[in-house]
Amino acid sequence: MIVRRVVPDAHRALIALGVSPVLARIYAARGVVDAAELDCSLARLPDFARFANIDVAAERLARAIARDERILIVADYDADGATACAVGVRGLRAMGANVDFLVPNRFEFGYGLTPEIVAVAKARAPHLLVTVDNGIASVDGVRAAANAGIDVLVTDHHLPGAELPQPAIIVNPNQHGCAFPSKHVAGVGVMFYVLCALRARLRESTGFGGNGIPNLASLLDLVALGTVADVVRLDHVNRVLVEQGLARIRARRAQPGVAALFSVAGRDISRATASDLGFVAGPRLNAAGRLADMSLGIRCLLAESEAAALPLARELDRLNRERREIEASMHDEALADVESVLPPVDAASYTICAYRASWHQGVIGIVASRLKERYHRPAVVFAQAGDHELKGSGRSIAGFHLRDALDLVSKRTPGTITRFGGHAYAAGLSLAPEALPRFTEAFETVARETLNDAALLRTHESDGALGRGELTFDLASRLRERAWGQGFPAPAFDDVFDVTDQRSVGDGHAKLALARDGERFAAIAFRTPATLPSRVHALFRPEISRYENLLGLELVVDHWTAA
Repeated sequence: MIVRRVVPDAHRALIALGVSPVLARIYAARGVVDAAELDCSLARLPDFARFANIDVAAERLARAIARDERILIVADYDADGATACAVGVRGLRAMGANVDFLVPNRFEFGYGLTPEIVAVAKARAPHLLVTVDNGIASVDGVRAAANAGIDVLVTDHHLPGAELPQPAIIVNPNQHGCAFPSKHVAGVGVMFYVLCALRARLRESTGFGGNGIPNLASLLDLVALGTVADVVRLDHVNRVLVEQGLARIRARRAQPGVAALFSVAGRDISRATASDLGFVAGPRLNAAGRLADMSLGIRCLLAESEAAALPLARELDRLNRERREIEASMHDEALADVESVLPPVDAASYTICAYRASWHQGVIGIVASRLKERYHRPAVVFAQAGDHELKGSGRSIAGFHLRDALDLVSKRTPGTITRFGGHAYAAGLSLAPEALPRFTEAFETVARETLNDAALLRTHESDGALGRGELTFDLASRLRERAWGQGFPAPAFDDVFDVTDQRSVGDGHAKLALARDGERFAAIAFRTPATLPSRVHALFRPEISRYENLLGLELVVDHWTAA
C-alpha cells in the first residue's frame, strides 16, 4: 500500500481558500495547487485560438458552408471517434453545413484515412474531408485525396509521426508548434474546439443562415462520453469538459442517443458519473466498432428522439453482451497461453505478447487490458486480420510509453512492423505473421531497457486514513460530483476494520458490515468470497448506495489483507 504524497504548501493553500481538509488533501495529492483548478466552469476553458491552424480550419469550413460544398466526416471506429463524428455532424449542420459521415469498417479498411477510404468517399463527391480522431498518420490517404481534388482537414489528438500528411489543414494539440496548453484533449474535444472557432468566424461574417447562434454547449454530453471512454488524462481542460457534460446528463438534457444508452443499461441518468460513461455507455457504443460497424453507434448518437434512438441502443446492448462472451473465451485462452510460459508471481518476462489465429480482432484491445491488469506488464494481443497480416492492440503500465516503444522497435528491426500508432498507454500495430517472433523479442528488449523490477510490482495507492467523523455521506456525495479518471484517480482510503458481519451476494460478492473506532459502515467487496477474517486492513472508496429509493453510504472495498 502506497499513500499518495501530499504537497504541504498546496494543502495549506487550498485549506486557506476554504476547501475542507479532507478534500484539500485529496486534491493536493493530485497536483492541484490552486483552487482555480477546481473551477470547472466553461469560462475556465482555454481560448480556441491557441490551437495551431484552427483559424485556417474555421475559414475553410466557413467557405464550404457559404458555397454549399459537400463535407464528409471520416470517423474512427471507437467511442472517441463516434462521439467526435456526432459532434461534428450536429455542430456543422446547426451552422448550415451540408455534411454527412463515413466510418471505415475496421475489418475491411483498417484505421484512418487510407487511399481505399478516399476511393469510397470519392463516390459521394465531397469537396472537403474532415477526419475526426484520426488522420495525423494518413500520409498516403491525404495524398490520394489531393490527387482526387478533395481538400482535407485533419482533426486528431494522436502523436504525429516523422512525416505529416500533406497537403492538409491539421488541428492537433500534439503537433509541433501548437500552443494549446492541454496535450491530452481527446479527438472529440478537438472537434468541439474547431466548432467553437467556426462559430466565432461565422458570427463575425456571414452569420448562421437565419437559424440563430447554435448552442455548442448542448454537445458537451457527447464530448464528456468520448473523453472518458478514450481514457485520456483528465487534466483541468478535460475535467471541465467532462463535468460540464455530466451536468447536462444529470439534468436530463443529454442527446437522445446518450439517454438511450443509459436506459438500455438500466441506469438512472440523473445520477450519472464519469464511471458510468467509462463502464456503461462507452462499452455499449464501442461494441459496434468492435463487432460490427460503428455507423450503428453514430446513428444512435445522431437520433433526434429517444424513441428513434432506443432500437439502436438495444442493438448496441446486444452487441456488447456478445462482445463480453467473446472476450471471456479469449481471455481464458490467453491466460492459458501466458501462464504456460509466464508464472503469475515472480515472472521473468517484462512484457506479454499473445496470439491465436481464432481470436476476434475487435476484442484484442480489451483482452490486452485484462492481461495488463492481471500481470502488471505491457501487453500486446494479436489476431488474424487477413491472409498475411496480424493486427495487434497493446496496453501499458506507468513508466512505459507504448507508442514510443513501438517506434523504437520499428527503427531497430526495420520491416517488422508495417503500421503503428497510439498513445502512452494504448496503441495498435500491424505486422506479418512471420514477424511476430521478431517483434516479441524486440519489444521485450525495449521494455527491459526502460523498466526496472520495481516498476513491475503492483501497488495500491491510498489517500490515507480518515479520522472519526470524516467518513460521511456528505464526503461521498462531494466525491461523486467530480470527474475522476486517468491521471486524476478516484480517491481511495485505507484503514483497519473489524468485520462484524458478512454474507455472499450476487455472483460471488461479499456484503459486509465493518466497524472501527465506534463507527459502523455498510460495505461490499466485489468478486470476493464471504470468508474474510474478523479484522482486515482495507483499501476502499466511499460511494452512495440506493435501496428502495433510500440513499446511504457504502464502502466499496477494492483490496484487503488480514490485519
